[in-house]
Amino acid sequence: MRILKERAQCEIEVKKSRFIAIAQPVQALSQIKDFVTETRANHPGANHVVHAAVIGPKGDLYSYSDDHEPKNTAGRPALEVLKGSAVTNILILIVRYFGGTLLGTGGLVKAYGDSAKELLSIIKTEELIEKMRFSFTIPYNLYELVKIDLNLLEADIEHEEFTTDVTISGTLPKTNAEHIFSRIRERSGGQCSVSFTDL
Repeated sequence: MRILKERAQCEIEVKKSRFIAIAQPVQALSQIKDFVTETRANHPGANHVVHAAVIGPKGDLYSYSDDHEPKNTAGRPALEVLKGSAVTNILILIVRYFGGTLLGTGGLVKAYGDSAKELLSIIKTEELIEKMRFSFTIPYNLYELVKIDLNLLEADIEHEEFTTDVTISGTLPKTNAEHIFSRIRERSGGQCSVSFTDL
């Protein structure tokens, strides 16, 4: 599976109706409502704000809405395109400004599906790597060495606290957790506390 790296946007026009498609990285289904509300606020003149989302490490959590378009003509076709893309943790919002010509159910399915396809052709993705949260406390004399280890092991340091010792916390790929644990234990003679938690 791959994940969306950053927000992206594109637009297509079908019989004078504008379809603005936006890709948004998300981590949980609970985030969707806020993004839909925000998109509505950004497009007060739009007739519909349709969404489709695929979430989770296996890409097996789904959400979609037709937002008052005929049933299964908007969010569902966008979701089907998304499910076939092998991209997860992604929300697609499709904003429609009605152009005065009715598209019919077949036309709507094609327009929303094409919007999703067009958007997926321009997004930037990266491989989904399962990560863990880490936290450990080390003496000052190990700080520089441990920072080098963390960089080599692709860790993202989120917080450092300097008191009598140094506490470092952040995330790193799960596959590298054992490496950093043994490096710190080795460097400190087993004196440092290290904790890992799943994200």
